[in-house]
Amino acid sequence: MLETKEVTMQFGGLTAVSNFSARVVEEEIVGLIGPNGAGKTSVFNIITGMYSPTKGSILLNGKNIAGKPAHVITEAGIARTFQNIRLFHEMTVLENILVACNLRARPNLFESVLHLPGYRAKEKQSGDFARELLASVGLLANADDPAVSLSYGKQRRLEIVRALATKPKLLLLDEPAAGMNPQESRELMDFIVGIRDTFKVSILLIEHHMQVVMGICTRLYVLDYGITIAEGTPEEIRKNQKVIDAYLGVE
Repeated sequence: MLETKEVTMQFGGLTAVSNFSARVVEEEIVGLIGPNGAGKTSVFNIITGMYSPTKGSILLNGKNIAGKPAHVITEAGIARTFQNIRLFHEMTVLENILVACNLRARPNLFESVLHLPGYRAKEKQSGDFARELLASVGLLANADDPAVSLSYGKQRRLEIVRALATKPKLLLLDEPAAGMNPQESRELMDFIVGIRDTFKVSILLIEHHMQVVMGICTRLYVLDYGITIAEGTPEEIRKNQKVIDAYLGVE
């Protein structure tokens, strides 16, 4: 589904990502790990169009999307969350989802201004879909609550569900377990696997919480100073001496 080939990102004389090559197949959960400053979020920013790579290609189902605008990449089927939660806090929970639904609904200006039946039908369809999404993750009871009023864990879920509202083929999660306690992290693991199974999406995630990474990922890529130092299954990564020295440390 996704393949990056020798993707490099330079900022002046600084190379944030160097020759990053990776792949994600359909309905797979892949982890991207490494020390702070290793270039992980830069990889996400390149894939989602926030940065245009200095060189390399990014293939989504065989089509090169490298350097395309973010909205084009989202429409092509890639959605993401952020390391710091970025909800529309003063909007309700339902309104946050409806914002994302607009990508697929696309009423034209004429229909919108005159409030024609076609526009009303699309509005109803988006509303029904948004409520179905909220119901699937246990947030329907909060539909009319301001997003800012939700607990931290629920805000994380809402951000993920808002990304799902764009109907992606690939979901990028940037440290979804950040700030969570052990119980919340265990619940998040089940939540992410459930999303994969329910919505049939592939998932690429950045995470420092090793229980989450080792528990749900089929394969891992390890970055250090922008360079891929290892790739493999969780068990292979756990035993890799380069990864132990650079990131995991000795138990």
